[in-house]
Amino acid sequence: MTFNEGLQIDPDRVQSGGGPGRGGGLVLGGGAIGLIAVVVTLLLGGDPGSVLGQFTGADAKSEGETAATPAHCKTGADANKYVDCRVVLTVQSLDNVWGTELPKQTSTRYVAPKVRLFSGAVNTGCGQASSAVGPFYCPADRTAYFDTSFFQELVDRFGSSGGPLAQEYVVAHEFGHHIQNLLGDINRAQRDPRGPQSGAVRTELQADCYAGVWAYYADKLPAPGGSQPFLKPLTDNDVRDALSAAAAVGDDRIQKASTGRVNPEAWTHGSSEERQKWFLAGYKTGQVRACDTYSATDLNNPPALR
Repeated sequence: MTFNEGLQIDPDRVQSGGGPGRGGGLVLGGGAIGLIAVVVTLLLGGDPGSVLGQFTGADAKSEGETAATPAHCKTGADANKYVDCRVVLTVQSLDNVWGTELPKQTSTRYVAPKVRLFSGAVNTGCGQASSAVGPFYCPADRTAYFDTSFFQELVDRFGSSGGPLAQEYVVAHEFGHHIQNLLGDINRAQRDPRGPQSGAVRTELQADCYAGVWAYYADKLPAPGGSQPFLKPLTDNDVRDALSAAAAVGDDRIQKASTGRVNPEAWTHGSSEERQKWFLAGYKTGQVRACDTYSATDLNNPPALR
């Protein structure tokens, strides 16, 4: 996966910076691909509050916050070279795709989420988080948070490919939660928080599918003000990179690595195979309606892939 080199990065699209926060805690507001510490705690039958504390609802800001994209992120060539720039241009691509397709396919207006790059710790509308939680989406402040060190963790600890689309998939998944927030579906996860058929799993798989919808359009829709799309044509290797990341954060793989056994009744995100298949359901169709995990009778067999 390669960005078209001449694309301009918006210097004001994301916030960056921030050090230790001022206390509080974070809850899983709809589930997040990067919250590995929380996932492992849940899979082990523990209390996620021991990792993240209790929900505060405070819309706090971290110390050291800036209101700008990192200064070295200027063009698509920078996004191909630097991971933080890659996140920012992926965000712009996601805005482009969902700004076009969400109202067209659902009659819902797209309102872009805020995006924050951080390291160390950050305060959010859902409370405080440290870098240990990785990327996540907070519905309370409609913000996606990314510590880019997670991408190497995904490779080193969970065996994901280190390819660019593996990283893009993570960003697109968190935006998938924002789409769920706009469509009014994100609270389904909290009403039914675990198990192989749970609302939590269906919510996570739908976010994977929405990531696939983005990938379908990202190399086709022209970027604003030009004729080139954000991404050069995706290759089979690019798609394999995304599928590798999806598999790496499957509940069964994380359970096996953490405890040596698989317990589907503790699942919160879905199996590796399910996550891959729902990403493909979105990628092969480009259709939001293909991502209706809540109505699916067999989560391992998405209707769009039959």
